[in-house]
Amino acid sequence: QVQLVESGGGLVQPGGSLRLSCAASGFTFRNYGMYWYRQAPGKERELVAIISTTDSSTTYADSVKGRFTISRDNVKNTVHLQMNSLKPEDTAVYYCRVVIRGSGYWGQGTQVTVSS
Repeated sequence: QVQLVESGGGLVQPGGSLRLSCAASGFTFRNYGMYWYRQAPGKERELVAIISTTDSSTTYADSVKGRFTISRDNVKNTVHLQMNSLKPEDTAVYYCRVVIRGSGYWGQGTQVTVSS
């Protein structure tokens, strides 16, 4: 079965950095684009970044462009989100997602808190 397990969240001061990871299993990872979303308290879940199968195409939300970088390792079946220059408004639970034959799968999420 499809499994996505996020890790790397935590508490960081404004201006700091974190690297999130999502370990994938149960499907042929290299064949699917991967997504990072986030959900802040009281807000809807929003798309943060997308990476294509070949790692040649990435897309970012305007709010994170220039600060976040999505990447993937098709050998280790892992997708990463490098987050730099973090702001308090980046505080959220971060989720990875994959869509396989029309069905979407989510991980359990990892909490990122940006606070001094």
